[in-house]
Amino acid sequence: MPLTLDWDKLKTFHAAAEAGSLTGAAERLEISQSAVSRQISALEHSLATPVFHRHARGLTLTEQGRILYAAADEMAHRAALAVATVKDSRDKPQGTLRVSTPISLGANWLTSVLPEFLKAYPLINVELYLEDEEHDLAAFDVDCALRPWPSTQGDVIERRLGTISQSLYASQTYLAQRGAPRTVEDLDNHDLVAFGKLMPSRLNSANWILSLGREEGETARQPILAVNNLHGIMRAAEAGMGIVGIPDYMTAMSRRLVRVLPQISGTPFDVFFVYPAELRGSVRAKVFRDFLVRVSKGWRQSPI
Repeated sequence: MPLTLDWDKLKTFHAAAEAGSLTGAAERLEISQSAVSRQISALEHSLATPVFHRHARGLTLTEQGRILYAAADEMAHRAALAVATVKDSRDKPQGTLRVSTPISLGANWLTSVLPEFLKAYPLINVELYLEDEEHDLAAFDVDCALRPWPSTQGDVIERRLGTISQSLYASQTYLAQRGAPRTVEDLDNHDLVAFGKLMPSRLNSANWILSLGREEGETARQPILAVNNLHGIMRAAEAGMGIVGIPDYMTAMSRRLVRVLPQISGTPFDVFFVYPAELRGSVRAKVFRDFLVRVSKGWRQSPI
């Protein structure tokens, strides 16, 4: 008689393998830790082999567990894709749209245009994942992503939305105390806030204020404060801590920052809309893509 495995038990096993603990799996699945333990014990009993080594610090997969995890992981991806496909088979765009976006782009620009999208598509609800790392779209735990760099992942559909400009900004409080720089060289005598050594590897143009006007190979300026995301850099500038070089879209929601050295622009960068090729027929992804293409047209003409 062939062995049959219960999907609920496999789903619990998959969650425990990814979380590395019974507690983490219970939180992901929103069930009790004892229920997770019972499901895994029942799975091991049906297989007649342990799938986890149990340690005080958590769980690690046995050799048999690694084999089972590879199969369960593929099943989980297929199930997630099937659910998304079923939801998108209806006439009207509806359901949850999970969007991964960099923190600054999501918090400062995307949230400002989302009300228009949600008004046009009231049956769609959006979940924003604000993160500065490249989300693995193959996991199907998000539906699409906005990225300030071309995708490095295969089997995705990518659409360039536009080019974002960058400029120098400071708060009126800071400028009242320190005065405004008149030349690029004046930046040497001002407090600067930037990524510094905390710059994410993919944001190649984010520290441009530190080398602005310097010859190649010349020592870059040192920021008075280093912050590991653009939103924090902008907030520091609003607090009067120094001059920053940031994307122009970030100042759309801020009345405390003014542009300095307006004749100077930073390195522009492109923004892309990306989603898995398996979701090619997704109605939700399509209407969201078309909406973003329309509202991002201003990027090509002038700073937001």
